[in-house]
Amino acid sequence: MARFLDLRAFILRTRVLSLYRQALRVTRRAPEHARDELRQTARAEFEKSRHCDDKQKIRFLISEGKQRLKGLDELLDMTGNR
Repeated sequence: MARFLDLRAFILRTRVLSLYRQALRVTRRAPEHARDELRQTARAEFEKSRHCDDKQKIRFLISEGKQRLKGLDELLDMTGNR
């Protein structure tokens, strides 16, 4: 049976998927030997909270994910991986 989302849940889902795609893009810039591990770690973090229905917690996780991704992005910039 199909599960229908209200507008807020739909928007949150969109933000989560956008963050995941952004994480995958950033991992492409990592050194070759670290890419797979970074992708697996990102996937595991998203899977860990896959069935969370608490919208407040989802917003917090998105915010935390953005901060962690920004840190990784800056680290890759400093190490010359553009």
